[in-house]
Amino acid sequence: MNTSCKRRALVKAGAALAGSAAFGLPTLAIGQGAANWPTRPVRIVVPYGTGGTADIMSRIIGQQLSIQLGQPFVIENKGGASTTIGAADVFKSPADGYTLMVVTPTFAVAQSVYPNLPFGPKDFTPVALLITTPLLLVVNPSTGFKTVGDYIKFAKANPGKLTFASSGAGSTPHLGFELLMEQAGIQLLHIPYKGGGEAVASVLSGTTDSYFSVPIESGPHVRAGKLVALGASGLKRAPSFPDVPTIAESGLPTFEMLHYTSMLVRAGTPPDILNKLSQNIVKAMQAPEVREKFMQNGDIALGTLTEASDLYVKEYKTWPAVVQKAGIKPT
Repeated sequence: MNTSCKRRALVKAGAALAGSAAFGLPTLAIGQGAANWPTRPVRIVVPYGTGGTADIMSRIIGQQLSIQLGQPFVIENKGGASTTIGAADVFKSPADGYTLMVVTPTFAVAQSVYPNLPFGPKDFTPVALLITTPLLLVVNPSTGFKTVGDYIKFAKANPGKLTFASSGAGSTPHLGFELLMEQAGIQLLHIPYKGGGEAVASVLSGTTDSYFSVPIESGPHVRAGKLVALGASGLKRAPSFPDVPTIAESGLPTFEMLHYTSMLVRAGTPPDILNKLSQNIVKAMQAPEVREKFMQNGDIALGTLTEASDLYVKEYKTWPAVVQKAGIKPT
């Protein structure tokens, strides 16, 4: 399959998420087993490097959960191999509610990119959908680009010269650039990193030219003039950057790519603990200080288990075919 066909398959299949009921999602009931949970610190495994969206969101929500539940929620960054290193840690942990994991779409894609993993979607249970947000196409100011049009014009004149960073093969930024290359008819060079923080740092240093970043990662650098935001990946402008036009407004009218952050636990976690955790996440997301931070960087989800479960089954129904058709391989 040639590169254009692969990208076309990726774009079409990635947009056609469909539901599935084959994941053993729990029916929650309030029980007595969770009455004293947690009695010790709870780990939040972030399968990415520090400074990325999952890391930042984990720290915001973890701090609030610590206040509500009276135990530390400790962040552990275990980045690498497109989330599979951190996911393996959670998979090996007891299903007792003391190990959580915060993920982005990379996690769903990675389990198809790495087909021989000892775990799969049935081994994890969703708890909450924390946030959805468009991405910002950011570049180093030294590139001289001011608009999406500038970026595309240069890329067309210099095939393969511009580089883009990603947080791993099959990550949301990777897919965003695949979509951009497909729709704009350009060739770019992919440079994968272990997480969003490293990817942003590479653009800040000029090691790479561009990155699709969630606003919470790159926003402070854009405001400080250290990065330039050329366009937003949603059909609507990013709430925190209303002056940045969408890529759809900039000449690619059907361009759309959204990012989300959600929380999972090990499958088999007692339903009453899962219910208590879910209820406390919803409560935490209603706290004014949490809402303010989240609203600066995206659209706040309801945080409910129903939302998370719906997204979970949709993601895993489609991604295996996406990865196969697009020819995404481990890096």
